Amino acid sequence: MRKLYFLLPGTDRKFACGGLWAELKTFNLAKHLCHADVITYRQREEGKLFIDDLLQEKNLDDVIFVISWGFDVARLATKLKQYNVVYHAHSAGYGFKLPASIPIITVSRNTMGYWGQYSPHSLIYYLPNQIGNEFQNFHLERDIDVLVQARKSSQYLMQELIPALQQKCRVFVVDSYVEDLPGLFNRAKIYLYDSAEYWAQQGVSEGFGLQPMEALTCGCQVFSSINGGLSDYLDPGFNCYKIAGYSKEYDLQRILKLLTHWTPSILPEGFLAEYRNENIIKRLQVILDELNEFFDHKKHHSGNIKNLTKTYLAKMRLQTILSKVKKKLLSNS
Repeated sequence: MRKLYFLLPGTDRKFACGGLWAELKTFNLAKHLCHADVITYRQREEGKLFIDDLLQEKNLDDVIFVISWGFDVARLATKLKQYNVVYHAHSAGYGFKLPASIPIITVSRNTMGYWGQYSPHSLIYYLPNQIGNEFQNFHLERDIDVLVQARKSSQYLMQELIPALQQKCRVFVVDSYVEDLPGLFNRAKIYLYDSAEYWAQQGVSEGFGLQPMEALTCGCQVFSSINGGLSDYLDPGFNCYKIAGYSKEYDLQRILKLLTHWTPSILPEGFLAEYRNENIIKRLQVILDELNEFFDHKKHHSGNIKNLTKTYLAKMRLQTILSKVKKKLLSNS
């Protein structure tokens, strides 16, 4: 089993975001199966290897580099092209392409479908993000009617819907880091999440959308957008409600009605098993076994399946048109 080196720009607060926490969770789970380390590449950090130092070693065949930071992936893939590299894909839509020599592990089926379309000759796997066991319903008294996190929220949510709700119920807006997120979700009856506008501005997709699932797990009723990876598990009318539904007045009506007759969300039995540690470790073991077999093969064989380039696709379309014309001429003769 090869070592896993998880490449991150850095791990301090400067790089703090959902993607960093998710990648570190995956790193910690990987340590149950093989040797794994975090390698930084933008800044040096005490106690961690730095990529340029590591690449001075002559033989790195026993290593798999795991790259994940979307905006840096193309550059890192080029820099590491002679080594064993895996792309751990969160968001999609960055615009780069990857050679078939780089397998792709996706955190959502939505992202898996994207890469299945745009990198059809790569090995592609699905490994969902982890929902820790600390996220559960503690069955406490809830003193927050509506909870919303300012980061990634749409202007509509923050400037129109929230001010209207503040006149009707107890609203709590989070605009800083929360140490005890499970505790906060257990204080709230309804959680609002509307990230479609944010990701549209970024030009990439919502990779997974941890917080709506974490909120559901803690018993919150969730109003959310359904963009990107959120579509993996959110099911409006069955386990959540679609936010920004037609008009502000209709959103208000639905939220206030739900508060009047509020009950905690109850997810179907087994729903969370896919996202808990045991399942993810089992899936990761299968994936790592296949990756090691693939990299053994790659040492001695070159890829030989034609890429779906623009030229190749144009040629295929032309052949299809000519074939149709030929059939029509034959049928009319």
